[in-house]
Amino acid sequence: MAQLVIEGADLVVRLSLMEKLGAFHADVRVPLTTVRAVRVAADPWTELRGLRAPGTGVPSVISLGTRRGSGVRDFAAVYSHTPAVVIDAVGAEFDRLVISSSKAWVEAERIATAVRSASVDGIVPAPGRRAPRTSS
Repeated sequence: MAQLVIEGADLVVRLSLMEKLGAFHADVRVPLTTVRAVRVAADPWTELRGLRAPGTGVPSVISLGTRRGSGVRDFAAVYSHTPAVVIDAVGAEFDRLVISSSKAWVEAERIATAVRSASVDGIVPAPGRRAPRTSS
């Protein structure tokens, strides 16, 4: 399963060799300063936009690769009924990342914390959790 890794000032979606082949794409790198929202989707299939092009897909089983439609370009690594971290970005290679993770809540909180520390406003805390207070 794809891994979400913070490397310096970037969020990296690290793909396995098989995922790279299925997605027709190398690891995805998004600057933390472009991230505008981080949340968890219990049903990641509702977060997918556009058509898969290129990539691999079987409805309700796997969606892997680039998705394009109506002026958006997204990247998905979605598996079965595993919840996903959804990352919305502005000015990055992809407008949205939808990445399945068995620890989606923990991953979303970790990414949101990294984005806050990169001095970016507009992060949406994971549902059911409050954003930490920041001093002004």
